[in-house]
Amino acid sequence: MMPFLLLFTLLFSSPPAIAAQENPTALVKRVADQLLTILQRERARIERDPRLIYRLVEDLLVPHFDFEKITRAAVGRYWKQASPTQRQRLIEAFRQVLVRTYAQTLLKYSGQQIRYFPAKPGRRRGTVTVPTEVREAGGPPIPVDYRMYRKGNTWKVYDVVIDHVSLVANYRHSFQRQIHSKGIDGLVTRLQAMNRGDSS
Repeated sequence: MMPFLLLFTLLFSSPPAIAAQENPTALVKRVADQLLTILQRERARIERDPRLIYRLVEDLLVPHFDFEKITRAAVGRYWKQASPTQRQRLIEAFRQVLVRTYAQTLLKYSGQQIRYFPAKPGRRRGTVTVPTEVREAGGPPIPVDYRMYRKGNTWKVYDVVIDHVSLVANYRHSFQRQIHSKGIDGLVTRLQAMNRGDSS
């Protein structure tokens, strides 16, 4: 029997020609709808084996993010000091942190409404911001903006702004403190520890 995540990926993934024609808001909505549909249908199975949520995020979300661009921006001025090997280790470790964070957030999803708005031009040419709102009963809407740029025939996310706080800017502060204290290898070690679940 085909693994359920592979099955859903085949059912939901758009052919390249269709993906290339999608506007940024449609792309964000499609991917979010895919994730939440699978989560709702397979919640019991995922709760029995939480590792499945990581595979789901890897299959459907990761291809739409530019983790090299995200990591480079988060590391900031220290990126130029990193060797090619260190850069690759930073990208991989930070990607795992973000995948784990997003997957754990998905597990907490309990039917909140999500509104999607037309993309707005970004500050730089070829970039846009896709505004969304997460609405939960009894509370104010939480704005979640996806900053994206055109890469070939598709759009890639290079930052997410949650309730007016930039993911990249938030990590940049802690990354630079870590590098200043323990160097680039120290930051890699810290990220790897986070991926092992070591919060100390």
